[in-house]
Amino acid sequence: MTVAQVLNELGGVSRRTFYRWREIGKAPRGIRLPNGELRIYRSDLEAWLEFLRSAA
Repeated sequence: MTVAQVLNELGGVSRRTFYRWREIGKAPRGIRLPNGELRIYRSDLEAWLEFLRSAA
């Protein structure tokens, strides 16, 4: 998933907030493509969301 798609899934979280979460290790894992773009596997996003739900 692109970052824009992930942000949309998260209900409109800002791009800056998402990257801040990445900086502090509180975001789903992602892979960096050769062109520099970031992609998030849907399975990683869903696992991360489930972790947040269970921790709440």
